Amino acid sequence: MRCLASLIFFCFALQSGWAGSSPLPVEEIAPGVFVHQGVHEEFGDHYHGDIANIGFIIGDDAVAVIDSGGSYLVGLALREAIRARTQKPIRYVINTHVHSDHIFGNAAFEQDNVEFVGHVKLPAAMRSRAEMYEANLKAMLGDAAVGSRIVLSTHTVAAERVIDLGNRQLLLKAWSIAHTDHDLSVMDERTRSWWLGDLLFVDRTPSIDGDVAGWLSVMDALSDTLATRVIPGHGPIVIDNNAALAKQRQYLQTLVKDLRQSIAEGKSMQAAIESAARSERSQWKLFDSANRRNATMLYPKLEWD
Repeated sequence: MRCLASLIFFCFALQSGWAGSSPLPVEEIAPGVFVHQGVHEEFGDHYHGDIANIGFIIGDDAVAVIDSGGSYLVGLALREAIRARTQKPIRYVINTHVHSDHIFGNAAFEQDNVEFVGHVKLPAAMRSRAEMYEANLKAMLGDAAVGSRIVLSTHTVAAERVIDLGNRQLLLKAWSIAHTDHDLSVMDERTRSWWLGDLLFVDRTPSIDGDVAGWLSVMDALSDTLATRVIPGHGPIVIDNNAALAKQRQYLQTLVKDLRQSIAEGKSMQAAIESAARSERSQWKLFDSANRRNATMLYPKLEWD
């Protein structure tokens, strides 16, 4: 199985977001904090599993992975990147939420006997979506989906948990419903590097899978937290967390406002979806497809408010 995966990996790497080498390219954005930035591409025929920001943190005693990527092969490449920098044990794989581009690399770390850590509601979300997610991934990746499967969290966070990697503490915080109903953030206390997963999108159009009002409320709380740098789920690392959150807030509020106005004016669902948040189009990548999905999801809820 490993030999087949390695052969497929070589072919897969030539087509994806990195150029043919086994270790995933990562940037050390702070001492011991490494990030691989996924590309801005959609799920679809050419999806390759490398669209999310993923990475790892090295302490004096151990390593923690923050999201593992969109396939087993991406997870293997991330593991190779870790091994290129340290032989310290990989003890934790922390998933920020359930979406395919963040979790399908988990299986690559089972050989390390890690703790798979997530929000207390993450295992249920994984179970409910496993069959659909695995089928979709195989349809999109074909042979490059080999080894990719849902690996459930073995440890969960209901409120907060501190993980000690050796002279390096990570604060894990479970949030109320926002981007999803099981978002988890990770703060590296040593460098104040803050992994927000998809609680924050930068450049790429935000994707709604939870509750907009809840997300806006969580964003208010995020604005009150001091961090030196923030790693979003998608897009470049940011220093000014509040500016990035303000841009995301503007999009979400505009989307809701426009849909409410269309409903009040008696426009059809199709017309409302087509016009919603069009003023935001130039501000975001992959806007047309993501905004349509968001508007389609929100319209029925707002219609019944």
